[in-house]
Amino acid sequence: MSTTEMPPFLDAALPVPVEETGWLADLRQAGLDIYKRKGLPTPKVEAWKYTNLGGLAKTEFKPAALDVTVAADKLPLAAALSLDALALVFVNGRFDPAVSDLGALPKGLRVESLSKVLQAEPALVEPLLGKLATREDLPLAALNTGLLTDGLFVRLAKGVTLDKALHVVSVASGGSSAAAFHPRNLIVLEEGAKATIVESHVGLPDFPTFENSVTEVTLGEGAELKHYRLLNGPDTSYHVGVTLADVAAKARYESFALAIGGALTRNEVRVVLSGEGAHGVVNGSYAVHGGQHVDNTVLVDHAVPRATSSQLFKGVLDGTGKAVFQGKVLVRRDAQETDAQQLHKALLLSRGAEVDTKPELEIYADDVKCSHGATVGEMDAEQLFYLMARGIDEETALALLVEAFVEDVVHEISDEVVREAFIRKVRDWQTGREKAVWSE
Repeated sequence: MSTTEMPPFLDAALPVPVEETGWLADLRQAGLDIYKRKGLPTPKVEAWKYTNLGGLAKTEFKPAALDVTVAADKLPLAAALSLDALALVFVNGRFDPAVSDLGALPKGLRVESLSKVLQAEPALVEPLLGKLATREDLPLAALNTGLLTDGLFVRLAKGVTLDKALHVVSVASGGSSAAAFHPRNLIVLEEGAKATIVESHVGLPDFPTFENSVTEVTLGEGAELKHYRLLNGPDTSYHVGVTLADVAAKARYESFALAIGGALTRNEVRVVLSGEGAHGVVNGSYAVHGGQHVDNTVLVDHAVPRATSSQLFKGVLDGTGKAVFQGKVLVRRDAQETDAQQLHKALLLSRGAEVDTKPELEIYADDVKCSHGATVGEMDAEQLFYLMARGIDEETALALLVEAFVEDVVHEISDEVVREAFIRKVRDWQTGREKAVWSE
């Protein structure tokens, strides 16, 4: 990129107001500086080798209007997960209390708009905000930092268990033109706290939208977070999201993402196991058809001894759908007695589908137990014949086998209520797939 060429999306990078100085202004400027140096990632960057963001650069995205709202009866809730949970609705990255229903929050739980916290109590988030995301190798996360305005702030006090899940519904709406927005979420669980947080990323099928989200997660010693995401935007939507988690000693981070919608989706998860006995689970599934593109990129960093992790991803591709899986386990020199497992499986339902997979182990310790694997194949003809021989028509038999393949990883979700909600979404995708026939 030449010195005169400016990367896209910076038309929202307004000068820092005179009254806004100090750490937040410095943080925003640091993010903008990184993005100006690095620009929009291209396939020449190894981490983006299989995902081309050229469509983003060609679309004239404008910053999402600050005052966009969606009436309750117009929200695309059918595309979101159906859950009995504390609901928070964000429209183009901004919290909308009018269509949210938090109810009475339990003692020890603080849930607020990040913009409100930044205005009223900036010192509360200063030690954590941006510490994981302001990196040279994460230019879009740096852009998010540079344009940071709103998002979700969650803090759960020491020893508190949240009995009901938090459900964050992120609605993308282009309004009258193509719109880009950059939500920032900060989740903090103190020592021994336990919570379930679910995200549904959906949108209105109007003008194109680009959601560039960043979620920073900090888990104290012995804390447990179950973090689940549904990526189900309309065909006019682009979603690039990165989740960065720091997991302390004896803490547990469980992550799952299901991608079934959107023109282009990238789900990137980076987990640092920073305390002995920490455990990280990063699972996911995807089902694409038409010309959809889904990218799952994972890095689990074993920074200390005696931590464990697992990755399991399974996907189904139909039509000319394309998927990418890049999964890496890094075991540092002092991280002895590490146990890390990784597996990715993809099922191709058409000759036009394509999947690129890149499993990696980077190990510097010698007392470890690590494995990785990847398989890509077509439907097993013998299994299909077995069902058809028992009177099941071909399309229904295919739907049954596809569901069984995807649900294998969905069943790894430890929260039963959330698990059932995701299974229903898998079946929704089945019924929407061209020529698919599904019945209960």
